[in-house]
Amino acid sequence: MTKLLSDAGMDLIFREARTANAFLDRPVSEVTLRALYDLLRNGPTSLNSCPGRFVFVTSAEAKKRLEPALSEGNRAKTMAAPVTCIVAWDSRFFEHFGRLFPHRQGLKERFEGDPAAAETNAFRNSTLQGAYMIVAARAVGLDCGPMSGFDNAKVDTAFFPDGRYRSNFICNLGYGDFTGQAPRLARLDFDETCSIV
Repeated sequence: MTKLLSDAGMDLIFREARTANAFLDRPVSEVTLRALYDLLRNGPTSLNSCPGRFVFVTSAEAKKRLEPALSEGNRAKTMAAPVTCIVAWDSRFFEHFGRLFPHRQGLKERFEGDPAAAETNAFRNSTLQGAYMIVAARAVGLDCGPMSGFDNAKVDTAFFPDGRYRSNFICNLGYGDFTGQAPRLARLDFDETCSIV
């Protein structure tokens, strides 16, 4: 059941997509954010663990809570973005295994008894889900500005005070304004980064 995206689809998601550093003054609807999540949730995670959690920061009040955590270089563009998604991970993701991976008994107890393994799994797979979020956002017509220039501890205190969720990275979302943007930076070639053994 192999299906290929059209060239236009590949351009939209990868070849022509750019990191957005500025956005048009155009809101992103809840319908669009729900469509984005409906796509990203289908991406694979280890043991179908689905540890990613997504906080779509849209209100002025929530933006003010986020602002102190942003690095100087990311502050203005993040405050101006229609949406900033906090990609986080659930430290107790394993509580959902009964529903998400019901044919394998003992997974909840295994991860509950090994916090280091649980953290590794949650961080790795929430990172995957964050990447799926970028692809899904582009597929529903949004532009993305992912970043790690922020203080995780401040974000966690402001948005996850009970400590269950922890931030991984943040990503501005909206309809990009690419006026005056410099050409795409270089990427490494296959032979520089890949081997076939």
